[in-house]
Amino acid sequence: MMNTTEIYLIAMAVVFTVPYLIWRLGRTQYFAPLVVVQILTGIVLGPGILGNAFPEYYKFVFNPQVVQSLNGVAWWAVMLFVFIAGIELDLSQAWQHKKESGITAGLALGVPLIFGALAALVIQSGVLGTGWYGPKASPWQFTMGVAMSCAVTALPILILFMEQLNILRQPIGQRILRYASLDDIAIWGVLALILMDWERVGKQVVFLAAFAWISYGLRKWMAKLPQRDRWYTALIWLIVCAFGADWCGLHYMVGAFMAGAVIESSWFEQEQMDLLRHHVLLVLMPVFFLSTGLRTNWEMGGWSVFMAAALLLVASVTGKLVGLQWAGKILNWQKGEASLIGWLLQTKALIMIIFANVLLDKQIISSETFTALLLMAVGSTMLTTPVVTPMLERMQNIIGKFN
Repeated sequence: MMNTTEIYLIAMAVVFTVPYLIWRLGRTQYFAPLVVVQILTGIVLGPGILGNAFPEYYKFVFNPQVVQSLNGVAWWAVMLFVFIAGIELDLSQAWQHKKESGITAGLALGVPLIFGALAALVIQSGVLGTGWYGPKASPWQFTMGVAMSCAVTALPILILFMEQLNILRQPIGQRILRYASLDDIAIWGVLALILMDWERVGKQVVFLAAFAWISYGLRKWMAKLPQRDRWYTALIWLIVCAFGADWCGLHYMVGAFMAGAVIESSWFEQEQMDLLRHHVLLVLMPVFFLSTGLRTNWEMGGWSVFMAAALLLVASVTGKLVGLQWAGKILNWQKGEASLIGWLLQTKALIMIIFANVLLDKQIISSETFTALLLMAVGSTMLTTPVVTPMLERMQNIIGKFN
């Protein structure tokens, strides 16, 4: 009889081996980067597919003790990832081009929010079945949670994609970063609003006031610290903020992002920050993807979940493209710019999956809605490179002129 440690190691071996082999041997990088394969593998290993096909094996490997151990690693992984995303958020360039960035980011966020809200209302109507609500959801929270998921842009994954496409350091790449950074900070604000707990509003006010006061002092202190002490101080600050946010009813992931957002990326060597992000994605995040997959649910029926995912994907992509087309007309962009930027900004992947986990934790959405959002995020991300690559080839002669 195997003990918990041995079964845990079997689960870890599956987590790291299966997606890597699929990605490497299947050569899926063009349409499904490793991170997408890891997310899909997590879904396949979840209760709806593996648990349904091989229930005894599933119960043996993913028993409560093993799942709890995996969740501990997953919590720390996602805290670090969101924290790094907060640190790397740079609004200075957006501020220098505030009119253009404000119009573009506003439409890139606002239009898919509206489209997503309409999709949420369709789901709530019961046409795709019932059971989409979480136990503690009010109608407006569910609607805004789904709408937010349709509007979000996964900034860290967008950066990886633009590096692969060789446009990150081009003027067009820097512009897209400006728009995505503004949207990123705004969408976290929307999430915080959704999570406002009026029964615990006193605690939330205390947390936010303490956060503002301590952040002011921390920024002055961090600027004076030597490099080696900044890392330890930053990690302690991350844990304190995550605890405070969870204590007051927001969520530890919101606290992790807030902790990073008040820290300057210039306080750390860029090479070290890049290595940290890379190592978190390499060593820790695969466990988060498995943990996420274990929370999926197909009890409502696969077709209902897939139909909901398709509806959300259409709302998400169409909303982004329409919003960017409007921005292009207002700002007199060149032909093709709006579509190119729209397709890149509709990338969902990690950040939307993180948001969906928060909504599920807070019981605003059900496991079925969570599964549909997960499938939508994967579909959105898989579309990006195959659609954008030929567009870039056609527009190569003017790419460097986009400023």
